[in-house]
Amino acid sequence: MKQSLAAFILFTLLCPKDGISQFRKYSNEFLNIGAGARGLAMGNAQVASANDATAGYWNPAGLAEVKDNPNAGIMHAEYFAGIAKYDYASLAVPVQENKRTLGFSLLRFAVDDIPNTLYLVEPDGSINYNNIQTFSSADYAFLFSYAQTIRETNATRLSFGANAKVIYRKVGKFANAIGFGLDAGLQLRGEKWSLGLVARDVTSTFNAWTFKFTEKEKEVLYLTNNDIPVKSTELTAPRLILGGAYQFNIGNSVKLLAEANADLTFDGKRNTVLSSDAVSVDPHLGLEAAIKDVFFVRGGITNFQKALADGDTLNQKKVWIYQPSIGAGVKINNVMLDYAFSNLANQSNPLFTHIFSLRINFTKKDN
Repeated sequence: MKQSLAAFILFTLLCPKDGISQFRKYSNEFLNIGAGARGLAMGNAQVASANDATAGYWNPAGLAEVKDNPNAGIMHAEYFAGIAKYDYASLAVPVQENKRTLGFSLLRFAVDDIPNTLYLVEPDGSINYNNIQTFSSADYAFLFSYAQTIRETNATRLSFGANAKVIYRKVGKFANAIGFGLDAGLQLRGEKWSLGLVARDVTSTFNAWTFKFTEKEKEVLYLTNNDIPVKSTELTAPRLILGGAYQFNIGNSVKLLAEANADLTFDGKRNTVLSSDAVSVDPHLGLEAAIKDVFFVRGGITNFQKALADGDTLNQKKVWIYQPSIGAGVKINNVMLDYAFSNLANQSNPLFTHIFSLRINFTKKDN
């Protein structure tokens, strides 16, 4: 009977099998999920409007909008019926009399309790379920952010921000990786509009993988026709994200914010709205209605792709699919509670998840 390691596919697909550096089209994808229920409810359209601690993830230039008091946020989400867990926390602190802002963000995406079936079959061919142990596959990212306003007039304000990020990935006791990268962003704001630009992985973020298998584990992998990976470096290609947002006032109590973003990747053709060998473009659209700056309703769509129409296996006809999301929020004094109902699949084959996040704007006590 062929033995297997349940999560071995997780890192054999993600990691190169030779000892040289190579670009991976979907490297560090956990960093592209999003952060905060507000952004996820708006279809990940945030690079122009993010202006709190979550901007450390979306566009570090937006951290320059955090004035006077520190701002913090936390988020928790579970995917695939709780199999995968995603946690996020962020903090932004204005310094030097609001001239600059420092930020820190932590992201963790993990699948826990994965069965290790390497020793499921005894040497005599019998199956011993007591030999099954479990492990976790976890990805971590630590973002250290800096932002400041570099130009301000009566009508506009231009801000710059950057992230230095450290990545740590671990698959049980079998493999781990350490990586480093840089992001840079700009935000230009007017009275009712804003523009954003982010260059992620601007220096080609890398993960240096190392693997630890005992001689017995290597023997089992060899006998079951599994590759035994060696030390390698995985590179993440740079991407650009462009965005624009505009705010409409409806009466005296409702503000409507619309934002559109476009992800530009340069690692070959992808299944996106615009696709070529040179560049692929993936749009994100989001909308937020603020009622008296207390209640918020949001919606968005993202991840447009062409796929076979449901049930059409004969004509092989492809149609456009997308991922919708909705959400809401409520602000109580300095605390914002946000919720998103997001789809991981597409509008015709839904796979929904619930996302909650909390944002706090700390204020100083009066003496």
